[in-house]
Amino acid sequence: MGVSQMEHVPVLDTGMPDWQDLRLFLELDRRGSFRAAANVVGLSINTLRRRIDDLEARLGMTLLTRHADGIRLTAEGESILAATQSMEAAAYSVLRARDAVSATPAGEVRIAVTEGLGTFWLAPRLVEFQRANPRLVVDLRCTMDPADVARLEAEIAVQLVRPVNPDLKVVKLGRLHVMAFAARSYLDIYGVPTSIEDAARHRIVLQVSGQTVSMAEYDRHTPGMPQSGYVTLKTNVSSAHYWSVANGAGIGWLPTYASAIGARLVPIDGLVQLGFDIWLTYHPDAERIDRVRRAIDWIRGSFDPVRYPWFRDSFIHPRDLPAAIKGGAAAELFGGFAGMER
Repeated sequence: MGVSQMEHVPVLDTGMPDWQDLRLFLELDRRGSFRAAANVVGLSINTLRRRIDDLEARLGMTLLTRHADGIRLTAEGESILAATQSMEAAAYSVLRARDAVSATPAGEVRIAVTEGLGTFWLAPRLVEFQRANPRLVVDLRCTMDPADVARLEAEIAVQLVRPVNPDLKVVKLGRLHVMAFAARSYLDIYGVPTSIEDAARHRIVLQVSGQTVSMAEYDRHTPGMPQSGYVTLKTNVSSAHYWSVANGAGIGWLPTYASAIGARLVPIDGLVQLGFDIWLTYHPDAERIDRVRRAIDWIRGSFDPVRYPWFRDSFIHPRDLPAAIKGGAAAELFGGFAGMER
């Protein structure tokens, strides 16, 4: 049998770099060092260096310089980085287009949300979404690090820091109001503080993370009050923070609906009150995918400030929340309001 003419056509070397090597270059720039990037991509440092060397040889230019504290891009490297970022964005657009064409109410939806809102608010409400969409799988990723929706780390994100990527759709869901709370067991021992100055003799529990209170924020609200002997516990996630306060570790700042989650907490007036806008973000193309659009609609309804007054822009004291709830909508979820201590 003869060999087809196509099999005699040689494969031409077009000089195009390997896309996988370009992706490694992207990750190296994002992580800032070969060691950090190698840990993320699952390669040895030597292998990663060799792949980058091969990429530089393929392109015929030096993309970066190596330093004791990491890597720095050359001017040529900056140009290649910008082009590679455009390639990556186009690749993700292909995936979104694929999902839109094959849209079906079955499959998986990845939702990234701050740990507190995910654990205490969205997770308890998932049952209603699952009953309405029995063929959908929800991957609820509760983390204090914002997800990169543009890079498909999640299809939808709910976060307390407004995204700056102009390619994403950003919707304000509401506002999270935070005030001081303590357990009755703590107040029975230490009493109730009436001012910031009075709080200096108390035990303070802080949640410190990128999307909540930073230590700079602490210093701004409590000038001249050192942490030593005042702040007795710092945590980075909401669940550990909530239960530390609920079990009497000290005074901590929690959402105004904290009393209704389950523990018997007492709101404390006269101390600092904070507020954080809640942002919903997703790529505009994702809204055309049926399974993602259903999740978006459900999330928007879950933060409806008319139905759930603690998400309104205006502050409502915890003792006034039961009267502000229309039609008892939250009673099924938050029966704790009836037993909230004053």
